[in-house]
Amino acid sequence: MTEDESELPRRRWSPWGVLALVMLSGLAMIRNGADVGDGPPQPTAAAAVSASEAPAPGVSAPADPAAPVQELDHSSVQRIRIPAIRVDAPVMTVGLDAQGWVDAPPAEESNLAGWYLNGISPGQRGSSVIVGHVDNATGPAVFYGLGSLRKGHRIEVERYDGRTAVFEVYGVEVFSKDTFPGSRVYGDTGRPELRVITCGGGYSKAKGYDGNVVVFARMVEAR
Repeated sequence: MTEDESELPRRRWSPWGVLALVMLSGLAMIRNGADVGDGPPQPTAAAAVSASEAPAPGVSAPADPAAPVQELDHSSVQRIRIPAIRVDAPVMTVGLDAQGWVDAPPAEESNLAGWYLNGISPGQRGSSVIVGHVDNATGPAVFYGLGSLRKGHRIEVERYDGRTAVFEVYGVEVFSKDTFPGSRVYGDTGRPELRVITCGGGYSKAKGYDGNVVVFARMVEAR
């Protein structure tokens, strides 16, 4: 999948656009569960964001002077790689669906993720968001293994400007869609961060998954 950024309409990039949107709408964007045995792995208690790491809504965390990372400019996203769970997938831009939710990639595309075009770019200050299906009608999809990630695992996001933003996981949690903590997940921590999100929690054929698995990661390298 390729994309020529010169053909994209120019926009004013608001760092709060995606935050405000998701806080209002929740994140019930992926609704295509399939019966795949015991289901996808779920985050363990040990993988939860620690109290000292937890993003505080509206409070910017100080940069780590021992490991300064240069913030990147805005750029669309081309690819995401998560070596620990063998993810190597193209990323498409997504907008909103008819109900006003952050849209998901086409359900039939098992190895495809989506980045919300009006949000933060991976590498910019703020929390960028990449989403993908956990499964579809044929079985596991791109982020099936997301819940098995652990602290310290790396995520690489390749951008269309030729830069790659490298993030380190510092927490993995599952949240109910009914009480999704938008301000905690999407708040600006004062540094470039990434949230990778898929469905998780309990599953029923009638309603699908009742939660979302959220990976919290911060940028540690740009190359």
